[in-house]
Amino acid sequence: MHINEVEIEDTFAEAFGMKVATVIITAINEKWAKTAAQLATGFGTSIIACGCEAGVVSTLSPDQTPDGRPGVLALFFTTSRKEMEKQLLNRLGQCVMTSPTSACYNGMEGGKPVTIGGKLRYFGDGFQSSKLINNRRFWRIPMMDGEFVIEEKFNVCSAVGGGNFFILAENQKVCLAAAEKAVKVMKKLPGIIMPFPGGIVRSGSKIGSKYKGQHVSVNTSYCPSIQRQVGADLPAGVNSVLEIVIDGVDEEAVRQSMCEGIRAACLPGILKITAGNYGGKLGQYHFHLHKILSA
Repeated sequence: MHINEVEIEDTFAEAFGMKVATVIITAINEKWAKTAAQLATGFGTSIIACGCEAGVVSTLSPDQTPDGRPGVLALFFTTSRKEMEKQLLNRLGQCVMTSPTSACYNGMEGGKPVTIGGKLRYFGDGFQSSKLINNRRFWRIPMMDGEFVIEEKFNVCSAVGGGNFFILAENQKVCLAAAEKAVKVMKKLPGIIMPFPGGIVRSGSKIGSKYKGQHVSVNTSYCPSIQRQVGADLPAGVNSVLEIVIDGVDEEAVRQSMCEGIRAACLPGILKITAGNYGGKLGQYHFHLHKILSA
């Protein structure tokens, strides 16, 4: 298969089951809603070391938020409900509650809830209060600039993490331009995040290492500068590789984003598009590139 003369390898991306929470963060204006959201989702590139994978999905107009103020929609992905509770308590408590004029609400139906506002309320030292609206409890915690409103519980649902594709290019400049174009297109789609910096990862990893205690290491098969040493088989002329990783609320969200992203990345100077997998032995979700692009 070829798109704009770019070869699409007949392979698949192997993804994993994860848990997701949707958080709506509001503030007096868009600037402060974004500030709180960016901090809360920061250091959220990979569960390998960050505890969660997180990112901002979109801004919200006042008519799209529970309190009628400007807002931001963010997604948080973890491996379990227990870890989600830990991550949301830390991130919403340290990054959103501390941000001027902020408020925080559950943005997802279904799943099983974790208690967040119901625990952060103790910061109010006995002066916190709650209100039940349409069977949803909200806590009001006194702050020096007014009060912090946060929902008591946030729902956690099943999701998909680790969708991916690799862009193989003639040089670094072309590779980055293609990756940036793919990310720009994919960011318009709902229900996904690309958690790495700017949506792009240069440090693709593999399981295992020559060093004891190092459980993951750089994906040497895709590092052009060491091809002779490792005996890998990158196509001739490939001097730069970048990966895009996608987490989604469901399979369809990941599938659609991969399709749109791959098509956008097929620019002049791109030699091949492929994907990362472990032979189908680790992840239960397999996104076959040819099937995705033919659908």
